[in-house]
Amino acid sequence: MARSRRVQMRRVYDPPGEADGSRVLVDRIWPRGLSKEAAALDEWCKDVAPSTGLRKWYGHDPARFEEFARRYRTELRDEPHEAALRHLRELSGHGTLTLLTATKSRDISAAAVLREVLTQN
Repeated sequence: MARSRRVQMRRVYDPPGEADGSRVLVDRIWPRGLSKEAAALDEWCKDVAPSTGLRKWYGHDPARFEEFARRYRTELRDEPHEAALRHLRELSGHGTLTLLTATKSRDISAAAVLREVLTQN
């Protein structure tokens, strides 16, 4: 019997919540001004983050989000992205997974693309 995956997104700067489950930072760069203790992470999965080139090209420009998402999904098929994605899938199969990101616009972030990919199957 397939279990539905509960994958949510939060800003890493927000205080941890009781319903967070596994808290995983999915940004390649450590969030500015945040201590490891304050982040209250279970893991930092930087290998699943977009490549530096893609991240810089995108620059969180809303007009580029659709193309960014397409390119990022392509990157997720390559190693080590694919291995990191498999790991996140495994975590989400054991309970709630909270993807943490430093970006202000979560709905147009790499975490939003990841959430969609992780909940598709």
